[in-house]
Amino acid sequence: MLQMAKSGRIAGRAVLIAGQPGTGKTAIAMGMAQSLGKDTPFTAMGASEIFSHDMSKTEALTQAFRKSIGVRIKEEAEILEGEVVEIEIERPATGTGQKIGKLTIKTTDMETVYDLGQKMIEQITKEKITAGDVVSIDKASGRVSKLGRSFTRARDFDASSGSVRFVQCPEGELEKRKEVVHTVTMHEIDVINSRAQGYLALFSGDTGEITSEVRSQINKKVSEWREQGKADIIPGVLFIDEVHMLDIECFSFLNRALEDEMAPIMVMATNRGVTRIRGTDYKTAHGLPTDLLDRLIIIRTEPYTEDELRLILKTRCEEEDVNMEDMALNVLTKIANDSSLRYAIQLITPAALHAKRKKSKQVSVEDVRKCYGLFMDEKRSTEYLKEYEEHFLYGEVSNKTAQMEI
Repeated sequence: MLQMAKSGRIAGRAVLIAGQPGTGKTAIAMGMAQSLGKDTPFTAMGASEIFSHDMSKTEALTQAFRKSIGVRIKEEAEILEGEVVEIEIERPATGTGQKIGKLTIKTTDMETVYDLGQKMIEQITKEKITAGDVVSIDKASGRVSKLGRSFTRARDFDASSGSVRFVQCPEGELEKRKEVVHTVTMHEIDVINSRAQGYLALFSGDTGEITSEVRSQINKKVSEWREQGKADIIPGVLFIDEVHMLDIECFSFLNRALEDEMAPIMVMATNRGVTRIRGTDYKTAHGLPTDLLDRLIIIRTEPYTEDELRLILKTRCEEEDVNMEDMALNVLTKIANDSSLRYAIQLITPAALHAKRKKSKQVSVEDVRKCYGLFMDEKRSTEYLKEYEEHFLYGEVSNKTAQMEI
């Protein structure tokens, strides 16, 4: 599944991970996100989030889809790269007015003098650039970057900081053309083009609803960039957890959205069996319409074996820096097998704190048993409620008349 996502061969297709609670469905999706790398967009959301936004359900889903489609934009930038020979800055005698200056930079083959404006002088002062530094200057924006200190000037000072980076003096021409690659999502392009404050709207979170006209214009422009070789489309991954919480309108929208030529890979997870489709009276497998299920590759997750449970708990103990005895780990594995893995994982920290209280360096069986007695799992909590039901408020007491509270 991961290899297909990396190669982009399942773009526009959907995968459903179905299994009982605690079988690692969300963990698989999060593992995919880590393995795909930072350049591949990954959007994770819970299905219930759709109903809590200040926008329509279809708009919220559209934005989630667009966040999962990356655009790798390539552009050529003209830069000056060389070693600083001399910086001359002339300050007005009055102390006010604009500063002017000259910058002499060289490569192994040539040397040139450039006039400096007010902004460039400010940047050079800010970066603390001196003679002997190797710099890179973007001609379009005027941004100055210090690459390091030239090897030829390494002996200028008796001692230098360990953070000083020494580099070779650049060769060839001073002016070079460099390819710069930016990766953005389609949603970011939508927001920048639909809001007056541009990219600042991304930081404020005030994206609002975006019109279909804006999106169609952006799609057209991105298609042109693709044809000209200026941009590449990266189909990302959209992960929807608890997908059974979506309603029939959302499922209808997903059916159409998956047919779009720029659709991402959609991974869904559910722990429901045969259940009602939200918004209808019909019952289907996993609470998803049959026409959508036909489009899916369904992956079944199964409960962990005892050996797998032990390995997971051991790894979790190492991650939480808890030293646990083998016998205690065996008891914890049995608890995970009898109740749930999540409950057993929750017991690790309390057991470690109990051992620390006794000034013990290792978590023993006694510590695990103590915490097992203090904190109930779902099964024992249910049994307790059944046993003491009549002592709770509004409990349905069998063979007794429930009296109304006044």
